[in-house]
Amino acid sequence: MRTHTDNTGLVPGERDELIGETRRLIDEGRLRLNPEVRIPHYLSAVDHHCMPGSYYTERTADDVTAAANYDAGMFVTTGGMLGRYTDGGGRGMVEYMRRRQPNWHPRRILDLGCGLGHNVLPIAEAFADAEVVAVDVAAPMLRYGAARAASLGVDNVVFVQADAADLAEFDAASFDWIQSTMFLHETSCRALRRIMSETRRLIAPGGFVIHIEQPQYDADMPIFEQVMRDWDAFNNNEPFWTKLHDVDLDQYMIDAGFERSELFHGGVTAVVDRSLFPDAADDDAEDYGRKAAWHITGAHV
Repeated sequence: MRTHTDNTGLVPGERDELIGETRRLIDEGRLRLNPEVRIPHYLSAVDHHCMPGSYYTERTADDVTAAANYDAGMFVTTGGMLGRYTDGGGRGMVEYMRRRQPNWHPRRILDLGCGLGHNVLPIAEAFADAEVVAVDVAAPMLRYGAARAASLGVDNVVFVQADAADLAEFDAASFDWIQSTMFLHETSCRALRRIMSETRRLIAPGGFVIHIEQPQYDADMPIFEQVMRDWDAFNNNEPFWTKLHDVDLDQYMIDAGFERSELFHGGVTAVVDRSLFPDAADDDAEDYGRKAAWHITGAHV
């Protein structure tokens, strides 16, 4: 029986082994941490996903235990349906962009709220000639993400500790593609306005800004479905989850300087790992479609 575990369930020996392996894998040129970055109030006010200390808490030097906990937890929560690397959302995004822009070759890509890189690594792999910048405020997630990228052989991503609402270190019009995947519901109304303004400043002419999120509550979504989605807000420490379903993201983008004519909407469905779930990979059943389908709010400037 295990004794003396930390709140991720790891005994000290396991934690130290994990941190040691992470240190071994990290390419220092692919990780830029900034201890001056302040954790936003919307993140520090609660333990998101009921994880003690949320994503950002460090209990020892070079800590990555919060990220390891989240990595394992995501696979369990989704029943493995997002793939053995929980990257089905990113793979779905790649398929979407290849259908929309089949001959597009972005030079520079920015991923907001990258976490440990579940969704940005498939994008980096698909656009291997692009420079990819993945930002997050949580150092443990970024360390783990950089090590994870190295272990998977993805070498064109730089993990940067920064607040998506304050990206002054990056020049205006310096990215061809800015995207987020299931990140906005972790923020707040005030932060959301600043994030939208930053994306407008940073996007280059001809570029795409794309946010993947939960669909809005509307007459087409059954009440039971809405109730089940709200369950996360109240029982999984997702305080902005329900509010975001009612937010007019189009208006937020227009207020940030995007033209209404530039906006577009769509949907993306996570790519199921055929090696894990061969039947589900061919299944278009409505219940799976609701679980894995996300809404796109974007702009092509």
